[in-house]
Amino acid sequence: MGNPAAVTPNLDNLCRTEGVSFRHAFCQSPVCTPSRCSFMSGWYPHVRGHRTMFHMMAPDEPVLLRRLREEGYFVWWGGKNDLTPGQDSIEPYCDVRNPTDWPPLRGEIPPDPAWRGSPQGDNYYSFYQGRLDKGPEDFFIDFDWKQVTGALDFINGYDGDKPLCVYLPLHFPHPTYRVEEPWYSIIDRAKVPPRGPTPPGFAGKPGMLKGIYHRQQMQNWSEERFTELRATYLGMCARVDHQYGMIADALKARCMYEDTALFVFSDHGDFTGDYGLVEKTQNTFEDCLTRVPLLIKPPSGIPVKPRISDALVELIDFPATVEALLGIEPRHTHFGRSLLPLIAGERDDHRDAVFCEGGRLHGETHCMEIESNPENNPSDLYWPRQQMQRSEGPEHTKAVMCRTGRYKYVRRLYERDELYDLAADPGEVVNRIDDRQLAPVLAELKERLLTFYLETADVVPHRIDVRN
Repeated sequence: MGNPAAVTPNLDNLCRTEGVSFRHAFCQSPVCTPSRCSFMSGWYPHVRGHRTMFHMMAPDEPVLLRRLREEGYFVWWGGKNDLTPGQDSIEPYCDVRNPTDWPPLRGEIPPDPAWRGSPQGDNYYSFYQGRLDKGPEDFFIDFDWKQVTGALDFINGYDGDKPLCVYLPLHFPHPTYRVEEPWYSIIDRAKVPPRGPTPPGFAGKPGMLKGIYHRQQMQNWSEERFTELRATYLGMCARVDHQYGMIADALKARCMYEDTALFVFSDHGDFTGDYGLVEKTQNTFEDCLTRVPLLIKPPSGIPVKPRISDALVELIDFPATVEALLGIEPRHTHFGRSLLPLIAGERDDHRDAVFCEGGRLHGETHCMEIESNPENNPSDLYWPRQQMQRSEGPEHTKAVMCRTGRYKYVRRLYERDELYDLAADPGEVVNRIDDRQLAPVLAELKERLLTFYLETADVVPHRIDVRN
């Protein structure tokens, strides 16, 4: 993709030789759970109100993993959940759920570890930890390594007659920003691209950004410190690339690789210093949060033109592509579109616009995610964002993004809307919502947003009731 500091040889080789990488792939929510609910169902968050971390897939809602299991797949799930409710059984969705606990002495982070420093200091909410001490081990024993080694053990030992689905949602490169050697030092700091600038006074930007900016207390960070944070993040990505290579090698050793479809993507992005911020928000839609990696290698026999595609695509296209590969007829109305024509090189365009959603209405206290930090304790790493989400001011407003190849429009319920010309302003610094020169563009994007909601506002069940 052109990042000179990135070290991802396995994924780079994938799109050079046997797969497609999508330069303009977008998630449908900038936070974990709503995004995962969306890409596992083919529904936008508004279809069933999946807008928070604490509203997951209900038993009557469609989930791709369950459908694959019903179609005869053996489903092995290792890694994060953030998809199905903790009060419900995981059994309908997988045959094996890899244990999610891990050795607490190394992988667990206490509430106030020493690396955070003083609560009044400028590192307390930065999520920056840096180099991990792996001790005498080959790697730092943490959650992701337990899931990767579990997946490797499963692949190497599987002797069943069912086709496999391995679902491996890792934690990295999610904050905190931390990684062990050799990945910590593998990134050339001199090649790390500059971060996106902090907008002067956050004029024209959402109040959520300004509020988090002041609460994270990082205004005095030097560019050298931000570069170090960003290099650590890239080191985390390099570790994920290495782990992907281990999985691919295991599939090859078992003669499974050629018949395997591989999907590599992220549920959302991360600020990593852009706008002077770290982590993410629930209701802002900067490209660093909403544009995500998506790489696909189809099984042998499926036409593929290896390359980087510039088509606009969405993560809800993932389940539609799986259905097309397997010849599965959907049992519910969803809004994904198969990417197979793009993968084959039969076409270069896919969508005229992509969409992302978040936030809440005033009065929706059940959407404040109070459960994350019931006492509103400032010692919580996520407190700067959590406190903003508790406000009944305009900051946590419900909002939606409509993005085309050149323009981005964000409709905000309680705040000023946003409009960006991404060709002239790729960093989305200057909000041109009141610029008369762009009035025709704004009218067109508003019309497109209205059509989007009309097309996707509800779904009629495929079950036909008997009239009595």
